[in-house]
Amino acid sequence: MAVVSLLYSHDLGNENTKEHTDEILEEKKIRNRQKEFAYTLYDGTIASLERVDTAIKKHLKEWEFDRLGSIERAVMRLAAYEIFLAELDPAVVINEAVEISKAFASEQSPKFINGVLDAISKDKTL
Repeated sequence: MAVVSLLYSHDLGNENTKEHTDEILEEKKIRNRQKEFAYTLYDGTIASLERVDTAIKKHLKEWEFDRLGSIERAVMRLAAYEIFLAELDPAVVINEAVEISKAFASEQSPKFINGVLDAISKDKTL
């Protein structure tokens, strides 16, 4: 969830999110190896944002990328990065993304996010 928070902040135009990453992670009691992993995921997602966004846009059925909520966009960006570039287990990544969206996004988001991420995981062309 911490990385989603960082991506959400970045998406809202807080371009100096990176400068406050330590504070944000410390506030969430993320330290040591977890902190390093969070940095890796955040930095990797930001560095790959164009590729990740292209993959998401490709699988939005009858929906505009710009109409996505910032939380939904952050969740899908992180998950797409984890599936393709961090090469984590897609089923685990999708489940985690759905759970985060249940807690923080709109009521319709979990099903929507599940569908988009499932399509992304089956399309190995990022």
